[in-house]
Parts: sequence; C-alpha cells; structure tokens
Amino acid sequence: MDNTQLTDFIKTIDPDYEVKTGKQFVEIDTPAGKIRPLAEKLKTSEETCFDYLFCLTGVDYGDDLGVVYHLASSKYQHKVVIRSRTADRKNPELPTVSDIWRTAEFHEREVYDLLGIKFAGHPDLRRLFLTSSWGFPLRKDYKDDINIVTK
Repeated sequence: MDNTQLTDFIKTIDPDYEVKTGKQFVEIDTPAGKIRPLAEKLKTSEETCFDYLFCLTGVDYGDDLGVVYHLASSKYQHKVVIRSRTADRKNPELPTVSDIWRTAEFHEREVYDLLGIKFAGHPDLRRLFLTSSWGFPLRKDYKDDINIVTK
C-alpha cells in the first residue's frame, strides 16, 4: 500500500480525519476523542497492520498540549504519524493507547512526567523520572526558581 492508498483507507475509517502526505509519512490530525478508534483500526485491519508504535512524544504548542504517535507496520513496511491536541492546559487528558501497543506504557508515563498530560485508562500512570516538586519542566510556561539554569 503506497501513501495515496493509505490516505484513502484512513479516510474510509472516518472522513473527518485531517490526512495529508508529509515529506516522509502520512500524517493524521485527530481530536482526542477519536484517537482510540483510529488506533484500534490501524492496528487490527489487515490492510494496514500497524503493529509497532515506535515513538510517542508530547509537545507544548504554546496554547495547546499534544501528543504525536509514530506507527509502523512490520508486515507492509509503511509508516504513519498521528497527532492530537488538547486546549486544556490546566488538566490535559488524552486516552491511553498502552493497551493497543504495549510500548506506549512508558512513553505515556514520560509525557505525563515532563508535560503533565494525563492518559485516561493508563494502568500505571505515575511519574517516571521526577518528583512532584518539579512540576512539568518541558512546558513552555515552566519556571524553576530553585534549580535555575542560565546560559
């Protein structure tokens, strides 16, 4: 399946997904409530068979917080990127995909630890590296009055 066919297939799942072909991957922008249905379909569908989540990254876009998922199919050797955002900076939450791809379990914990994005349904969502006194150091509005680092 080439990127054009992959784009057409994703649009059959839900025509509301924003799908485009980037420089390297097919890219999908989706609201938080539609991540799980898309993820489940991409993994279980014989046409796509995305069996490997090779990267999950949290992003602070300034106004929004988001997560970027990179998926690969070991069977077909194609890749896709899914992006989702939440405008709720005070209590950001997205659904977990750790039960779909086991590798997401620690990735989601890392995003929670460094950006404060909670993953609803995660089996063990707790800080991975830092204590709660740190806050969320990868947020653009983070201020650290104790461990000040200057150039």
